[in-house]
Amino acid sequence: MNVLNEYEGETVLITGGAGCVGSNLSRKIAELGAEKVIILDNLSSAYEWNIPQNDNIQFIKGDILDDNALKRVFKEKPGYVFHLAAHFANQNSVDNPEKDLMVNGIGILKVLQYAQLIGVKRFVYSSSGCGVYGLDSKMPFEEHDISISLHTPYQVTKLLGELYTNYFHNLYDVPVVNARFFNVFGPGEVPGKYRNVIPNFFYWSMTGNALPITGDGSETRDWTYVEDIVAGLLAMGIKEEAIGEAINLGSAKDHRVIDMANTVNELTGNEKGIRYAPRRNWDAKTKLLSSIEKAEKLLDYKPRMSFNDGLKKTYEWFVNNWDNIERSAEFDSKEPKYVKLKQMSSNKNINCLRV
Repeated sequence: MNVLNEYEGETVLITGGAGCVGSNLSRKIAELGAEKVIILDNLSSAYEWNIPQNDNIQFIKGDILDDNALKRVFKEKPGYVFHLAAHFANQNSVDNPEKDLMVNGIGILKVLQYAQLIGVKRFVYSSSGCGVYGLDSKMPFEEHDISISLHTPYQVTKLLGELYTNYFHNLYDVPVVNARFFNVFGPGEVPGKYRNVIPNFFYWSMTGNALPITGDGSETRDWTYVEDIVAGLLAMGIKEEAIGEAINLGSAKDHRVIDMANTVNELTGNEKGIRYAPRRNWDAKTKLLSSIEKAEKLLDYKPRMSFNDGLKKTYEWFVNNWDNIERSAEFDSKEPKYVKLKQMSSNKNINCLRV
């Protein structure tokens, strides 16, 4: 994707910029010649060691719910805002629904208000392709076919964020774009209790644990490498055709969970294999697949990283950053707990993992 030089000399604000997408995005914008890239992150689910050390990147520890923090960053008059900060993950939202609403609802409302007051050139919001489409949406998911029959507070509040950006665009002409991510993975995501399956699998595999699959392994996901997500976000920041639109950023390819798990074990040399666990009651989608035709048309978006190559690069990042990862990974316990699960195809019980 050919990104022009619109970011050169600009001030860019990235909320949640210490996470996987944010750290990779901030590094790329800094390399494109931005005068200043401001990262606002409260480090509730990210770590300062993961922030790029470029001279033109400024990290401010702060919360999007804190007006003092928002006044501090918007005083710099950023021309571009990438709103990535979120109360992350479906299970986390089920466990903490009020906090999810505060961060993903009130949080984006506050950031939009400040962005509108200073007249930003572009406001890009990280929505969720895995969240706003429901069981009643046709596969592959197209942008017009969202659902209001949802299964977690995270899905609800991610859709709420899109409604707020649309409101600010319609009433105040704020140039917004809603980016619907699909199963982002890659360097920069630290494993933990509420994190995504790929970093957690690498962590458990590298620490000699069997990998817990919730389901039977035939479930598929549209895993999208973080550098491809970043390329899409950069285009959303500069393409006029993207303003006011919701656009999928996925790979348009789905892969089975069992195949991913086997590849992770092969890369790490883990001989403990795989164990099966009950599917979580909110995890109703056994298949996820994006349509990226709109992104191709409006953004010239084209995912370039193959899934297996992306897994290899993720493993390399784990190896190179293992000391920090091992120290930072946060789980209820360092090893997954074993429980009994009755196989559907057998009357015998087997040891399984619940995570």
